[in-house]
Amino acid sequence: MSIFSYESKFSRVFLRIADACFLNILWFVCSLPIFTIGASTTALYSVTLKIAENREGNVRKQFFEAFKREFKQATVLWLILLAIGIVLFGDIYVLRHLLNTSSGPFAIMLTIILAIIIAACIVYTVEVMYVFPLLSRVANTNRAMMINSLLIGLRYLACTISVFAIHFVMGVIAIRFFTPILVLGEGLCALLSSYLMAPVFRTVTALQERSDAEQAAQQTTTAESDNDAEDRS
Repeated sequence: MSIFSYESKFSRVFLRIADACFLNILWFVCSLPIFTIGASTTALYSVTLKIAENREGNVRKQFFEAFKREFKQATVLWLILLAIGIVLFGDIYVLRHLLNTSSGPFAIMLTIILAIIIAACIVYTVEVMYVFPLLSRVANTNRAMMINSLLIGLRYLACTISVFAIHFVMGVIAIRFFTPILVLGEGLCALLSSYLMAPVFRTVTALQERSDAEQAAQQTTTAESDNDAEDRS
């Protein structure tokens, strides 16, 4: 089989890279108003997760369908996360400047507070990494999305570290070595991350469906028992 054949591995990889480039452009343009970053990121992962599972179709159509469908909830979640992020990084900025001019017990107290805030930043990063991909896969309340994103991120720590590493390496390459790689940017990061996240989401979804089925069966059994009790009485 020729490497240029549509079915060859080379062609499939090339098409995936082309999809990543196109998706990155869509993501960037749709994120320009800033407040739409949440919806744009959700739409991006909606497509890349389908690509990772070989369920992709028209990339542009799927992107904008997901963008419109999840716009409201994704925007609310993004604005909440944006506000939290501003507070956290503002606190770090202030504390670092205070530490430079402090000493003794006060400096120790500031160091402890700074450590706590850094820990909160790690939790925040996990939230940001998972909440929009999760939103692209399941429907739930904002509160449940936030909680589940954190639980999944902590439960599947290897995936979390790998996804963070993908974005970190992309940032380092773009800043220090090869800035033009930004043409792939978040599109490629999301695609690579989706190959890691897709099995995680399948497992989580299967566990949730099993739990829902068991609860439904238990409720049915309880209802039947109550009916039998009423009939006997």
